[in-house]
Amino acid sequence: MTRTTTDSSVNSAADQAPDGVNTPDSIGRTVYIIDGARTPFLKARDAPGPFTPVDLAVQCGRPLLMRLPIPYNAFDQVILGCVNVLPDEMNPARVAALRLGMGEAMPAFTVQINCGSGMQSIDTAYKYIRDGDSNLILAGGTEALSKAPMMLSEDATRWLAGLSAASSPQDYIRQVTQFNPTQFKPEISLVKGLTDPIVGLSMGQTAEVLAQQFNITRKAADEYAVSSHHRLARAQQEGWLDGEVVPAIAPDGTIYKQDDGVRPDTSVDALAKLKAAFEPPYGQVTPGNSSQVTDGASWLVLASEEAVEKYGLEPIAVIRDSEWSALDPKIMGLGPTLSSTAILKRQEWGLNDVDLWEINEAFAAQVLACAAAWEDEEFCRVALGMDKPMGRLDPERLNVDGGAVAIGHPVGTSGNRIVLHLVNALRRKKLKRGIATECIGGGQSGAMLIEAI
Repeated sequence: MTRTTTDSSVNSAADQAPDGVNTPDSIGRTVYIIDGARTPFLKARDAPGPFTPVDLAVQCGRPLLMRLPIPYNAFDQVILGCVNVLPDEMNPARVAALRLGMGEAMPAFTVQINCGSGMQSIDTAYKYIRDGDSNLILAGGTEALSKAPMMLSEDATRWLAGLSAASSPQDYIRQVTQFNPTQFKPEISLVKGLTDPIVGLSMGQTAEVLAQQFNITRKAADEYAVSSHHRLARAQQEGWLDGEVVPAIAPDGTIYKQDDGVRPDTSVDALAKLKAAFEPPYGQVTPGNSSQVTDGASWLVLASEEAVEKYGLEPIAVIRDSEWSALDPKIMGLGPTLSSTAILKRQEWGLNDVDLWEINEAFAAQVLACAAAWEDEEFCRVALGMDKPMGRLDPERLNVDGGAVAIGHPVGTSGNRIVLHLVNALRRKKLKRGIATECIGGGQSGAMLIEAI
């Protein structure tokens, strides 16, 4: 069911695992997180947003690179997660690297694993450095969901092809007379992309499956959503996101300074008035307790000890472990329990031996279902191979500054953002261990164990 990836240590003092962290004895190098930055996450509204995926990557990549003592061309490669790639930005990693001035000789490639793309970029970079193939990598994620293209139906495409293939005036007229306006009703690619092609369920419907399976009530989902907004609003007010979130400047000069989907004045009573979005009228999932459709980008700089010493860098964290898992697409939202539990088993830890958790909030009901699953004896026995339940995850350790319900979920970016914020939250709170994890459309998940420095 799972594919395991683990970190390991070398003999230098800097590479020794800390007390309480199990590190395999296989050969490998420590991988450091040096710094990171992201754009504000901008809620998609009634029109395409001001930035393309590459625009967003450049907006936060440029100030990040400028504040580091590293020549731009010193990186070994650039890896970028992106799901909805625009036709004029094919391989956005390469386009972004060139626009960032990293040089024509800079290798760059784009990765895509739906909601895990931003974390996949980190994990791929992690392995390149761990295994000695690279020393310095820029790894990120970007997405502009507001620019997801509209699609023509297959019937419309056939009609246009016939028109193009007409070899005489008579053929042309005959094709024109077969025109049917209803064939040209556009299809929203984002809606199709958020529907699983195997089980035929939208991502919201998979969250409804979990809500029913683990008895997640509408009130509980709304309460969780309100908490997410309030936590993000507090983090913005206290300046806890300063440096992590860098301003983005649109072509018309508009400056975006912070995530703009947060609703600090929202309440459970207000959310209770919203109608079920996917299973009306009695469903638990609404626009108010789901992640927001947003545009945004995020980067992390990863380095080996050799690069740290060469450029005089000051690491902020170490990647200690990672895991990717898969399960039935109908219950894709439970993925974090699989990938995270595999890491916990290797470390011989319980849920609350981890100081902070970032579980991407695709849906409030989905996050609550993961927590409930860890408390469920049958699920832990059948799905996780455990003799007893994992127990209760302390909610004060989970998404302490809000999550995607309030911040937004630019699909290719979120896995990167949660790692970046986990590092910053651990350091702010003077804590050590954290796990970032996300469910992935299609029935997969990723998890990463981070140790703050």
